[in-house]
Amino acid sequence: MKTHYYLGWFTNFFPKKLSEVLQEELTDRKSLVMISSNPSMYEEVGATERSWLDQAGLFFEEYHLINDRVQKGEALAKIENASVLFLLGGDTMKQNDFLMRYELSQAIKESNAVVMGASAGAINMSTKWLCSKTFGYEVDQSSVYDGVGLDDFSILSHFDLENNLDGVQSEFSLLSEEMNIYASNKDCAVRVKGDKIDILGDVFLISHSTIRKLDETL
Repeated sequence: MKTHYYLGWFTNFFPKKLSEVLQEELTDRKSLVMISSNPSMYEEVGATERSWLDQAGLFFEEYHLINDRVQKGEALAKIENASVLFLLGGDTMKQNDFLMRYELSQAIKESNAVVMGASAGAINMSTKWLCSKTFGYEVDQSSVYDGVGLDDFSILSHFDLENNLDGVQSEFSLLSEEMNIYASNKDCAVRVKGDKIDILGDVFLISHSTIRKLDETL
């Protein structure tokens, strides 16, 4: 059964409930493979995300980072052998370019690993995502990017929703006619396990131009 975690960003560490769920979920801890969101930067990438896992008592035998220093073939092999794949937060567009340039999407979809993504990583895990000035991207006009496509929806992760609900609803109006959008703030998670979707924290569903807050189920 495929399991995917779409994470926001965390104020300190994983909430207690998420840590407990991950302790039960991540039984295979041989290899953690992190995919950079800034592949040309080599220092301290993934330190924050790894600190969340460490704090939750989730340690692995091997740690690997995929970036520009790793050859494409080696990257694909690391993904194939991963226990957990973690798409790191940071620059959504640079990570998206890297995923496409290295042709990693199919390997990630075919992997038996638990797949996690934080902020930018969560956005790129989804089928499509909206690149817009409203969401802090330095672009002149909005455009839709293809993500990895692990699940048939779009993600807006780690955004100040409480003060921007009307703008978010309007911005996503067109895309929400095509697919559901899960929008979250900090300290949130959306878990897809098989056909079931679970919610942790303040997560909103945008569908057919309407928006509503979802109940926590995790």
